[in-house]
Amino acid sequence: MCESCDAKPSTNTQDRRRFLRFAGLGAGALLMAGMLPDKMLQAAEKTAAPPKPQNAINPDQALQRLIKGNGRYVSGNSKTHDFKDEREALVSGQNPFVAVLSCSDSRIAPEYAFDTARGDLFAIRVAGNFVTEEGLASLEYAVAVLGAPLILVLGHESCGAIEAGIKAVKDHTVFPGRIPKLADALRPSIETVLKQPGNLLENATAQNVKDSVASLKKATPLLTDALDKGRLKIVGGVYRLVTGKVELIA
Repeated sequence: MCESCDAKPSTNTQDRRRFLRFAGLGAGALLMAGMLPDKMLQAAEKTAAPPKPQNAINPDQALQRLIKGNGRYVSGNSKTHDFKDEREALVSGQNPFVAVLSCSDSRIAPEYAFDTARGDLFAIRVAGNFVTEEGLASLEYAVAVLGAPLILVLGHESCGAIEAGIKAVKDHTVFPGRIPKLADALRPSIETVLKQPGNLLENATAQNVKDSVASLKKATPLLTDALDKGRLKIVGGVYRLVTGKVELIA
């Protein structure tokens, strides 16, 4: 590190360094996120190497890789992954090529659905796959610190959280504990499609994905800046339970 960079660090630089030490990451992660001071870029480029070089790709490449992985999963031709070597390669850090916001439903496993290995997919899961403050912070971390070029919001057929939301909206059902918080979070999407023709559950599932994608695209400067600079793409899809196919809808 040069003396001029180290002598009078700005408040932002000091904050980033503290965050970096806390997260246990190297300069490579911040370099991928474009957060290192300009004077440090050249030195960092010489020493930083992502744990999985094959994951250092652009948003369009990441999406195509995700689609191909789902194709292998649907056809039953998923790859055999060497988990031992992958564990060793990832001791130094991580650079996933996609962050997935998906439902907590036990039938939905994004890592399997896209035939990804360890260190490939950064997962945020909550029943109903809607954006929470904690989930948003996790996605910011995935993009700004880990350098993930793609965010996928993944809904699925027969979602119990969506069904609960529909019952709360249509029948005024009151659920025990904190379950009503799920219904309240999903209410806007359900009300949007309440009078639309077709299956209400399917329509609400798709609308919830679309609303979450739209929300993320304007949620925070960290994400909007990455979108504007072409470093990030945010898409949405629905997982089909019978086939395992993920259909992109947003």
